[in-house]
Amino acid sequence: MKKIGFLSFGHWANHPSYKTRTAADTLLQSIDLAVAAEEIGIDGAYFRVHHFAQQLASPFPLLAAVGAKTSKIEIGTGVIDMRYENPLYMVEDAGSADLISEGRLQLGISRGSPEQVIDGWSYFGYEPEKGETDADMAVRKH
Repeated sequence: MKKIGFLSFGHWANHPSYKTRTAADTLLQSIDLAVAAEEIGIDGAYFRVHHFAQQLASPFPLLAAVGAKTSKIEIGTGVIDMRYENPLYMVEDAGSADLISEGRLQLGISRGSPEQVIDGWSYFGYEPEKGETDADMAVRKH
């Protein structure tokens, strides 16, 4: 095996059996997890971006924090749904996280899947152009 990493969805719930009951718990424990993973020789720490659920949603503050607390582990996203993103703003945030991590950032992006919220992109102020599907809009925004 050449490399091994982990992918975290960062799920939280206010339930007695969970140790991550809030978004703050999940973010802070994600940083600790990446630090511990690097200490034992894991090569990558990746985080899923999942809007409209009790899971990690805005990856760049988390990735910047992980980048500041680690020195070798590759960091990145499992996938970012481009239907919800302003590509220029996203690249600016990603660039900052990459600078903080000294070039260790790897991004996974996609056109997304509509199951979570069929028109979720509209909550971020985006609309497909006339005659365009939401998938076409995501492709156009890469």
